[in-house]
Amino acid sequence: MASANKNKKRTKAAAQTKLSTTLGQARSGAPLSSNRAPAADLSPWIARVYATQIEAPQDHVLDCGLLADTPILRMLFSGDWTAKTRDGHGRYGPSALFFGPQTKRMPVTVKGSFSTVGVALKPGAVAALRGPLMSDTLDRIILYDHIYGKESWGTSETLITWFDPSSHPDRWLKVAESLFRQLVERAGAKQPDPIVAAFDKASFVDPNLSLAAFAKEHAVERRRFERLIKKAYGQTAKQVLRRARVLDSAAHLLGVGDNNEEEEIALRYFDQSHMIREFKAFIGMTPRQFASAPRPLLTITLETRQSRRLEILGRKELDSPPPWRQ
Repeated sequence: MASANKNKKRTKAAAQTKLSTTLGQARSGAPLSSNRAPAADLSPWIARVYATQIEAPQDHVLDCGLLADTPILRMLFSGDWTAKTRDGHGRYGPSALFFGPQTKRMPVTVKGSFSTVGVALKPGAVAALRGPLMSDTLDRIILYDHIYGKESWGTSETLITWFDPSSHPDRWLKVAESLFRQLVERAGAKQPDPIVAAFDKASFVDPNLSLAAFAKEHAVERRRFERLIKKAYGQTAKQVLRRARVLDSAAHLLGVGDNNEEEEIALRYFDQSHMIREFKAFIGMTPRQFASAPRPLLTITLETRQSRRLEILGRKELDSPPPWRQ
């Protein structure tokens, strides 16, 4: 009964955001994205591809935030965006941007309707694609031109022209994959280190895993393992796992998690005070405060991550909707 009441409150809160989409809703009523695994040939570098298409009143300002554990190449097709990044306050219109992973919630606002395409990259993919050091991208938003602008097609303005705003978002995903193939070819990208790929999957399976046991199991010297993770993520392995625990918990609070896992995820913390401290460290508020208001952008980001998590855990049938979709 308590869970049902929570969902009713969340649905009411979500309705108050005045946002709508044709791409699906969470149990909370929050709008979601069209997201899926990448084409097989791109899977060594891409974690997920997704598109959003959100309708809102012209003067509506969405005050939310982002907390993603992956670097994301985003095309902003519409909406007036602002964000508080490591470099200060930024304003963004239609453009191609590189969002580094967030070490804590990044405050973001969007005015009016908005549509985007996102390509979430796997750990180690940025180095393979000859991009910037991951530690230099944390909590930052970088114009695509400043990374690949030297390429004939690598300017933000040029990339946007490849997309037809009137086509279906699923078509945008195919265009994004086609462009990414060109990037892989031109960069001569190698696949990320197998140790990094294994740790990426392990962090979804058990974010309380023993790092010493993981290194031993994969026959890698502990110092080398730590160096590989720091290069791939820009953070230590312990920091990566702490964030993974918070992201799983936050997904459940926003109604984009598997209810059957709720108790197991709560037991990842020593006690309630431990969970509260971690939420404050990464999200800037307590779990109760976090769940008390709609978080549309975070819900979309977390649902994309949770969809991939279910696939890694082998709990999602191909072409079947996840349990939180209405």
